[in-house]
Amino acid sequence: LSKIQAAKFLTILSALQHTSVDGYTEPHIQPIKSSSRQNIPRCRNSITSTNEEHPHIGNYRLLKTIGKGNFAKVKLARHVLTGREVAVKIIDKTQLNPTSLQKLFREVRIMKILNHPNIVKLFEVIETEKTLYLVMEYASGGEVFDYLVAHGRMKEKEARAKFRQIVSAVQYCHQKCIVHRDLKAENLLLDSDMNIKIADFGFSNEFTVGNKLDTFCGSPPYAAPELFQGKKYDGPEVDVWSLGVILYTLVSGSLPFDGQNLKELRERVLRGKYRIPFYMSTDCENLLKKLLVLNPIKRGSLEQIMKDRWMNVGHEEEELKPYTEPEPDFNDTKRIDIMVTMGFSREEIHESLVNQKYDEVMATYLLLGRKPPEFEAGDSLSSSNLGQRSRPSSDLNNSSVQSPAHLKVQRSISTNQKQRRFSDHVGPSIPPAVSYTKRSQANSVESEQKEDWDKDVSRKPGSTTVGSKGEMAASPLVGPERKKSSAVTSNNVFSGSGMTRRNTYVCERSSDRYSAIQNGKDN
Repeated sequence: LSKIQAAKFLTILSALQHTSVDGYTEPHIQPIKSSSRQNIPRCRNSITSTNEEHPHIGNYRLLKTIGKGNFAKVKLARHVLTGREVAVKIIDKTQLNPTSLQKLFREVRIMKILNHPNIVKLFEVIETEKTLYLVMEYASGGEVFDYLVAHGRMKEKEARAKFRQIVSAVQYCHQKCIVHRDLKAENLLLDSDMNIKIADFGFSNEFTVGNKLDTFCGSPPYAAPELFQGKKYDGPEVDVWSLGVILYTLVSGSLPFDGQNLKELRERVLRGKYRIPFYMSTDCENLLKKLLVLNPIKRGSLEQIMKDRWMNVGHEEEELKPYTEPEPDFNDTKRIDIMVTMGFSREEIHESLVNQKYDEVMATYLLLGRKPPEFEAGDSLSSSNLGQRSRPSSDLNNSSVQSPAHLKVQRSISTNQKQRRFSDHVGPSIPPAVSYTKRSQANSVESEQKEDWDKDVSRKPGSTTVGSKGEMAASPLVGPERKKSSAVTSNNVFSGSGMTRRNTYVCERSSDRYSAIQNGKDN
């Protein structure tokens, strides 16, 4: 009798141990002994507790928190089937109102459309009744903002390599009829090879020619003059202005337009006057004059910017051109064969890829095409798990294919990096491991006068907009936890206008543009 009671007790205990926070009960998980898919914890749409130190979400082992906001947190995780590192953004849907959910889903939808080597890539979307998990590319190099704070301004050769990648990615978005609207140093990430990854499409939107947008959003020091004037805009031209501010920031280590408050900043932006440092080349100055043009109609298009002299110095034989997205590869036999050994069927692999499901099948296929991680001591996967998983030479989403902008990237970041500086901002403090610019998070200030995300002019009947899929995806702002190092020397930054973190704002009404910040700095 005692043996029977003991067996019942163990059964109940086991069931409790494998019940998720959402009430979903997982089957008992055996220790991983081989690369067999059946022996690997597959915890769809749930969080499962195991005997291991780290919990799992789906096929991902959570390692540490790298970002935290009011309603979301970002975890560094490892895909247990492939060993690849990812960033998992965990969003508490119960804390979001319908309008905020609509914005989140739009960001997800847009991220699913984008496939560029310099844009953070989405791998998988896991959704439960209460929680949304977004599995994305992990940019281990952190933010360009942090790089500038730690190292000061870039030499023009390095700035050119980075800016070519940024322009290539933004032009690709415009080609897809998507405008970012929040381009700034904080939203530019660096991967392990120091390549640019544009992140945070929370303020992005789709546009059609002839149908203007009129929402003021973005970080004020990077905002175009027409936004301060309350004028409607097509979309791409506000990104072009922001790119001008970014170029100036990369080369000088400071912002071209700044002020003690929003009113002063607005006046300086509308004047369009900025200092040219003595070390800036004439070619770079001339490029800025094409980007930072007060009249948006006369502002250069990114196709024109790609042909600029400064953009192609040292690249005369490889002039920057619009990125051509390769045809998706659904038939990489190496990856498919590996997945079959994991327990996936060829039919479900094909179905997931063709239908772009962003499920565990598609994620595994995509991650197998990614660069294998360099495991830290004591955190490596067993040879039985990874022994036969050599990196395929191709990728469905071209993760290994580089655009012309990737060539000759200068790797100059040191192992010790300065922790980002924080200044006073509106709202509660944010841990230094993350930078959020969403309206649902702490360092965002927004005028919630309307239920709509944009008061965009209605589109004409019959007009087409890229990205009207029903499925959705999103992107985090993630970066590694930083080690402190020596401060940036003052000769790299203009006095009085150094690099300080900027908030993102959204104002739906003209009156809000002048009252978003009252009697205070915008940082």
